Amino acid sequence: MVQSSRLIKQFSSYSGDSESLIGVSIAIIGVCDDRGHRTMLGSNKAPDLVRHELYSLFQHESPVKWIDMGNILPGATIEDTYFAVKEVCQELIKRDIVPVIMGGSQDITVGNYLAYESLEQTVNLVTIDYRLDFGQSAKEHSHLNYLNRIILHKPNYLFNFTNLGHQRYLTEPELIQLMQKMYFDSIRLGEIQSAMASTEPAIRNADIVSFDMSSIRKSEAPGTAFPGPNGFFGHEAAQLCRYAGMSDKLTSFGLYEISSDNDEGNTTSMLAAQMIWCFMEGYSHRKGDYPKADISEYTKYIVPFLNEGHELVFYKSGRSDRWWLEVPYASQSGGMNYERHHVVPCSYENYLQATREEIPDLWWRTYQKLT
Repeated sequence: MVQSSRLIKQFSSYSGDSESLIGVSIAIIGVCDDRGHRTMLGSNKAPDLVRHELYSLFQHESPVKWIDMGNILPGATIEDTYFAVKEVCQELIKRDIVPVIMGGSQDITVGNYLAYESLEQTVNLVTIDYRLDFGQSAKEHSHLNYLNRIILHKPNYLFNFTNLGHQRYLTEPELIQLMQKMYFDSIRLGEIQSAMASTEPAIRNADIVSFDMSSIRKSEAPGTAFPGPNGFFGHEAAQLCRYAGMSDKLTSFGLYEISSDNDEGNTTSMLAAQMIWCFMEGYSHRKGDYPKADISEYTKYIVPFLNEGHELVFYKSGRSDRWWLEVPYASQSGGMNYERHHVVPCSYENYLQATREEIPDLWWRTYQKLT
């Protein structure tokens, strides 16, 4: 009875034909390529170690159908690996199946991002990382500069980028300034740990979440590319994954940078497996919220700014009690065209801020990107 309730009894293996994907919600994919990180030991073995730990966990109360698609082996070049990840993720996303990638070095995120190119949609990317991975060289393929590749890619379909958990003393001030100039956002670790729920709207707005396991402190995850004394606790990392799973907008997710050769007691692989479990649990609690649902069905709140002569519009879901903020597109003449709007996830605190006639930073950043 106990054995039958393990996850290993719940999943199905990919047989190579489309019929095995019918009814599947989540697909687990290992990527055994760590050439983007020259000093990391054993990350090419990490997918199988995480998989072993994942199978031993117990099923969820409301299980989702998932499939294990095996491993993508290193191509002749790292570009070949990116292409393989792109092709697999692209096909899964078209089928409304969420790929969960187990890396490998974090530059594999490039392949994940490229999967959206043929889908003809803008992409919002959230990384969970202790630093901002903008390296000096855009030519070299590295876990330290893969964001250059994504932001400079032509055609550019990246609409928004947010990093969660950077540590200020490990991040160049120039990179923070660069993020501000591009109207992107990076929330430092201390701010998040004092209010974990503040990350939920940013994650809810993401199409892709890329999680660097090095953003977790060494005491919780010793086997990472950069085991440091500070970072997220294990339960905080699990909560972030649960937020990702709950988002109706998110269509792909990845965990990277496990150095299995340095993993004491297999602790990091165990934590990664539990984080994937929490992602699955979050997925099982999806509410069919926006963008799955029509925003006009939600309760609309209009907050007038008496001194400014305009108003902010908020929406609240009756299914989940979550909030969204409406941002108008700016017209070419410099005014606001209220015929078109963009809706972004926000928090109840953003609504309270507006009632005090304070325009949330989220509104300003989004409005600038729409001009």
